[in-house]
Amino acid sequence: MKKPPQDLSQLLLQQGQLPSIAEKAELLLHLDHHVKQVITGPVTEQLKVANFRQGVLVIETSTAAWAARINFQKPKLLQQLQAETLPMLSAIEVKVNPSLKMYETKSKQAHNQISETAAAHIDALAEHIEGSLGQKLKRLAALASRSRQSK
Repeated sequence: MKKPPQDLSQLLLQQGQLPSIAEKAELLLHLDHHVKQVITGPVTEQLKVANFRQGVLVIETSTAAWAARINFQKPKLLQQLQAETLPMLSAIEVKVNPSLKMYETKSKQAHNQISETAAAHIDALAEHIEGSLGQKLKRLAALASRSRQSK
């Protein structure tokens, strides 16, 4: 007979590597949050705390330009982290990781509104097109004007 699956919380409480990995991941998340509070400006959206080993905090960023901005703030960051969170911190290393661009958290908002000018152009175009495409363009122009009237 098969063993029933173990609860994940039980696995995290046992001895072995999994509890230490979970603990380190939690530490890195906490450090990432704290670093983003200390560093100011838009650079906070472009960095990620990647590792903490042997007293060295490793911060990754997507471009060399952002790395230079972080390096400008490194002395302040080092001093503040030593005072508030990590007294054993001896250095901060900034690395460029271009693959971070793939993981940007900002989602682009869809612009699903048509301006009055665009609606007028679509309507004018629909007058010269016959068939189902012309009807669909007319509905699109009408939908744009209805959404403006409801506001």
